[in-house]
Amino acid sequence: MVLLMICLFVLGYVAIATEHQIHVNKAATALILCSLLWTIYIFYAPALNTPVGVQKTTEYVTKVELIEGVGEVAEILFFLMGAMTIVELIDVHGGFNIITRRITTKNKKTLLCILTGITFIMSAVLDNLTTTIVIVMLLRKLVQDQKERWYFAAVVILAANAGGAFSPIGDVTTIMLWVKGNVTTQHLIPELILPSIVAAVLPMLIMSRKLKGDLEYSSEVVESESHEPTAAEMVTNKERNIIFYLGIGALVFVPIFKAITHLPPYLGVALGLGVLWVYTELMYHEKGDSIKEEKKARIQKVVKRIDMTTILFFLGILMAVNALSFAGILRELSEWLDQSVGNIYAINIIIGILSSIVDNVPLVAGAMKMYEIDPTTAYFTVDGAFWLFLAYCAGVGGSILIVGSAAGVVVMGLEKVSFGWYLKEVSLIALLGYLAGALMFIIQDTYIMPLFN
Repeated sequence: MVLLMICLFVLGYVAIATEHQIHVNKAATALILCSLLWTIYIFYAPALNTPVGVQKTTEYVTKVELIEGVGEVAEILFFLMGAMTIVELIDVHGGFNIITRRITTKNKKTLLCILTGITFIMSAVLDNLTTTIVIVMLLRKLVQDQKERWYFAAVVILAANAGGAFSPIGDVTTIMLWVKGNVTTQHLIPELILPSIVAAVLPMLIMSRKLKGDLEYSSEVVESESHEPTAAEMVTNKERNIIFYLGIGALVFVPIFKAITHLPPYLGVALGLGVLWVYTELMYHEKGDSIKEEKKARIQKVVKRIDMTTILFFLGILMAVNALSFAGILRELSEWLDQSVGNIYAINIIIGILSSIVDNVPLVAGAMKMYEIDPTTAYFTVDGAFWLFLAYCAGVGGSILIVGSAAGVVVMGLEKVSFGWYLKEVSLIALLGYLAGALMFIIQDTYIMPLFN
């Protein structure tokens, strides 16, 4: 059974990593993989020897383990769906124009610095995928030459991934660790912000050497920043600002809500979404017939813009990893890593590099199941060095290759950046930034943090 499950997972992983070559969406592969692994597991579970002495009957698997696995995954998915809806609501009403319209510089190096800072901050509050789309849309209005725009877009990828790593709501992998309770906001932000800044700023400084002079603007480049300009044009600046600040406030409030109530983050994001829902409904009610119904960007309409393919992929791959965990495979893998590698920093650096080749979500999910929280061990306790470093490595490591992160994939699609160009021009720079940030974390964790404990 174990060998069969491992072989299936490896085959599924290869299919996910090569989805563009085989022309099969990774969500479909993940859902099939999830179902097959659980099917195999339920037939062979009664034969397993469990360390806790529980006989794994079919009923135990379906009513205990399966429900537990679904519950863990549902917390992450509900949070992501709520956060994605809030971001889409801001976007369709042109809320991000508040930020992008303030960028007026023509100097290329100055623009690169500004975009890096904005992307870094935005991806910490929003998600790195949405941030990348917004900034790339802006780049199209500012930089006419496509090849030159690629350098800006590459730095956006690096800054988006670095910015998402230190925030509990910035990157999917960090969200997973935060929702499960492996890390808390109080330690995540202060201990990862410096390594993340290093990982974003160092590549920016190197890439800036490739850019010289000022930008040339064209009168032809005049497009609305919103994906749905009809909705954005129908609201006033005041209403647009309220939606923007309410949405950002709702996302920022989630960690505060969790810290105060100790309730799961998806309830905090549900509260924020509900407040936004009420405001937009009242706003459109007051406008009445001045806006046609089909032009109104109500939540009922906005929610259809959510990328459900991504949600289904997370469902499939996380449940597949749960099947491996309950079968005991991941625990055996962790023991092998401890014996062959040993050093927790090296293990995480390897995971980060692997995340540039394969998806970082199953890598982090696997690591969480392999090691789990151990209050008796400093590295693996809540906010232990292993979990914090895992958040950094999995989030930033994906930047090494353009296919290693959602931000990279979306730039690849929007700007037609080739894999070969990124590998030649950016990968080494991204690797240097990743390793420099990792070194910063190790120095900080080894020599600086002990002074405050």
